[in-house]
Amino acid sequence: MVDLKKLHTEAQNPKTMDLDQMSIAEFLEVMNEEDRKTADAVREQLPEIEKAIQCCIQTIKKGGHIYYMGAGTSGRIGVMDAVECQPTFSSSDFVALMAGGEKAFVKAKEGAEDSARLGKKDLIAQNISSDDTIIGIAASGRTPYVIGGLDYASSIGAETVSIACNRPAEIARHSHIAICVDAGPEVLTGSTRLKAGTCQKMICNMISTGTMIGIGKVYGNLMVDMKATNDKLQERAIQIVMKSTNAPRTLAAEALEHAEYSCKTAIVMILKDCECEEAKALLAKADGFVRKAIETEE
Repeated sequence: MVDLKKLHTEAQNPKTMDLDQMSIAEFLEVMNEEDRKTADAVREQLPEIEKAIQCCIQTIKKGGHIYYMGAGTSGRIGVMDAVECQPTFSSSDFVALMAGGEKAFVKAKEGAEDSARLGKKDLIAQNISSDDTIIGIAASGRTPYVIGGLDYASSIGAETVSIACNRPAEIARHSHIAICVDAGPEVLTGSTRLKAGTCQKMICNMISTGTMIGIGKVYGNLMVDMKATNDKLQERAIQIVMKSTNAPRTLAAEALEHAEYSCKTAIVMILKDCECEEAKALLAKADGFVRKAIETEE
């Protein structure tokens, strides 16, 4: 039996004991005030988040993948972050596993999160190796599905990271890098989709974005490896190339067309005044970093 009284995420918030009697305006005021605490809570863990990002960068350089693991809200946050890496960065380096499988994203599968064996089984099905990193996400910090996955990952030499919203957290003992935030009790007691979920989303945003910056997916503050899969994104690609090169729209669009809508290639083509194949070669030599490619001596 889980002793919920020991979990800060399950504590009652003294500011909302009369939540059911508040006006909408009063409720919004107190919820907004409580939400402000999330950024400060995450800030306290920046050194551990930095370690996680460095670990993920090295994982990708080794040819490995990063796996988010979670249940319920925590699992859904991992899924949202991982799937967005493909259109934003043209990257499949982040993968998400959720207790209960894909169907659990829209309809909870009761009991799935309580199985450590299932966490191990899901990772085995992914054929993970020591080159991979597993990031376990659990607001409570004690989800068996996540702990089972972390323990299996450690047993085969994979790197492990945990993200919890209680401190101390049980999963911290099962990971090499432990990120434990505490934003205090929820406005609605035990509803960890609120502040805890916000903290988790912020941390996942930092980890995936920081990792992508570290492997050359960004130039300046522009997402130069995005996929231009529709009219809006093709327009965004043109704007990215224009901002990166100060080139007129016609030149940016022409370069993108020759580069098959690769912003990176188009940018190098314009800034180095070279053809598509040479731009690709320069990028390959620079490990995909645009800045390194354009600074390469002729």
